[in-house]
Amino acid sequence: MIKLRSLSKTYKLGAQDVNVLRNINLDVSTGEFIAIMGPSGSGKSTLMNIIGCLDQPTSGTYELNGMDITHYNDAELSKLRNKSIGFVFQQFQLLPRLTALRNVELPMVYAGVNKKERKERAILALEKVGLADRVEHLPNSLSGGQKQRVAIARALVNHPNMVLADEPTGALDTKTSGSIMELLTELNAEGTTILIVTHEPEIAEYTDKTIVVRDGEIIDESLNREGLKTL
Repeated sequence: MIKLRSLSKTYKLGAQDVNVLRNINLDVSTGEFIAIMGPSGSGKSTLMNIIGCLDQPTSGTYELNGMDITHYNDAELSKLRNKSIGFVFQQFQLLPRLTALRNVELPMVYAGVNKKERKERAILALEKVGLADRVEHLPNSLSGGQKQRVAIARALVNHPNMVLADEPTGALDTKTSGSIMELLTELNAEGTTILIVTHEPEIAEYTDKTIVVRDGEIIDESLNREGLKTL
C-alpha cells in the first residue's frame, strides 16, 4: 500500500539546511496497524505529514496504492487526501459552530457528495463510533472522548484506504484513551489501515508494529506482542 524509498526532507533555515528526514525506507501493507514513535524533533510528524500528502519529500520516492505520487501537484494531492486518507488529530479539529453531524459531513462536501447522501453517511458513521444520540450536539457539549469519536467518524466517512492519527489520545485521560484505542483496534480489524503517531508506549502496544524514528531516521521496527492491547 505504502512504499517509501530513500526518502529525505530538508528545510531551509536561513542559509542552513536542516535535514528533518534522512533516507527513509518503509513499507506498509493494507490492513496494518502501525505506531510511529520518537522524541520531540525526531521527524515523526514530518514523516506522517508526507505519508498523509500534507507535505512532499525533498528527495526519494513515495508510492501509494501502486502509484508514484512523489511529484503530484497541490491539486492532485488534495484530491488524493480527500479520497484515500482520513485524519484524526490530538486537538480534534472540530468546527465549534457546527453540530457533530455537520462536522462529519465536511469531507463529503469537498468530495461533492449530495446533501441527502451526506446526511445518511454521516449518521451511519456517528452510529459506528457510538454517538447516535449526539448527532445534533455542538462540540462544546461533548466530552473529550466524544469529540475524538466525532473526529474518527469524520475520518472514516469517505471510506478512506487508511487513517492517520496524530497523538489521538494526547488530550485524553487514561480510561478515555483506552476506549479510543479499542475503537481504532475494531476499525483495523474490519480492514482499515491505521498509522498513529504517539509518544506513549502503552498506546503503541495496541498496534501490530512500532516504528521508532530518531534524528530523522528509522532506527527500529518491531512487532508488538499479543495480549498487551489494554491500558
